[in-house]
Formats: sequence, structure tokens, C-alpha cells
Amino acid sequence: MAFDLKKEYKEFYMPKNSPELVNVPKMNYIAVRGEGDPNEEGGAYQAAIATVYAVAYTIKMSKKGDHRIEGYFDFVVPPLEGFWWQDGREGVDCSQKDRFQWITVIRLPDFVTAADFQWAVAEASRKKKLDCSCAEFLTVEEGLCIQCLHLGSFDEEAATVARMDGWLKENGYCNDFSATRLHHEIYLSDARKVAPEKWKTVIRHPIRKV
Repeated sequence: MAFDLKKEYKEFYMPKNSPELVNVPKMNYIAVRGEGDPNEEGGAYQAAIATVYAVAYTIKMSKKGDHRIEGYFDFVVPPLEGFWWQDGREGVDCSQKDRFQWITVIRLPDFVTAADFQWAVAEASRKKKLDCSCAEFLTVEEGLCIQCLHLGSFDEEAATVARMDGWLKENGYCNDFSATRLHHEIYLSDARKVAPEKWKTVIRHPIRKV
């Protein structure tokens, strides 16, 4: 049976729909950076998604080719994630999508090295006839965070974030956004197949003790 990160590390991928603390260790990702409205048809965000998935599936399917990755085990491709920010403010304002800056990511299994990653980028570009050179091997250690499962459309995230902020205030914590500690979303639903009111998204914010 393929290894499923969501099931093996439920504390990171399956939180409750009430705020909770989590200490997130160092993780490696396939990442593509960009800016602008993620809803733009045929825009940079859609292209970024295509790129990270192309590289992820190239690594997964390497078992059927000549390239052997040391320590490889079969795995379920993890969910799409995103780090988001807007210059001049803490967190994000979903009503100003054109101001978004983002890093679209998919988590890598720990056996994937930087060298394996570069092979996968070149192989995905060749096989998919898609320029994947914008993909980077990104390491992030989020540390202490608050997270909550958000149910509903992305435009309604403010209510969930308000609950998270209220919990922080009541328990002696505050947000700790910076250039490297960002608003983080993990997409547990396929937005193409599920109605917006049923979308499940993990919202995670970096925090510190007051």
C-alpha cells in the first residue's frame, strides 16, 4: 500500500475545525513562486499548479523507469499547499486577490534529495513538454503555529482566521508573520469536483508566546 502522508501525519493534515497549536518540523517541497490573482484563467497560478504536479508525479512514477532514487518507496502524492502574503500587511486579505504573492508547493517525501529533484524537473519538462525550470527545492521549518480546518470557500476564510486570532489572545499568544513565516493553506478538497461550501482547507499561521 502506498505511503500516505495525510494519514501518517494527521496532526499536520487533518486538524479539527477549532484552533489548535502545532509544532511543524522541517519539510521539503516542490515550489513555484508567483504573484497575482489565483483565479485568473490560464494565469501564473494555474501554470504553477501544473508544474508542481508534473514534478511530483515524475518522482512517484520513477519506479517504472530507469532512474532509481535511493530509499524510494511508493507514496500518495500529498495535497497541494500554498504560502501567501501581501506586501504591507500581516496575513492576507482575500478581497484583494490581485495583490497576492504566493509560493505553490507540494511536499516531498524525505528520500528525495536535491539531486533527485533536479532530475525530476528535467524529466518532467521532457516527458510532459512543459517547462518546469521554475520549480525549486524549498525547505521550510515553520515551528510553532496555530492551525484550524476551514470549511467553505476561500473568500470566507476571514471568519476562521478571526476565531484563530481570538484563541491566541485568550491564551497568551500572538501572530508572528515575517518574510519567512507566512499564511499557509493546505487544500484537502479538489476544487474542480467539490462545491465551494464543502471545501476543506487547513489554515496555518506562525505564532509566538506573548
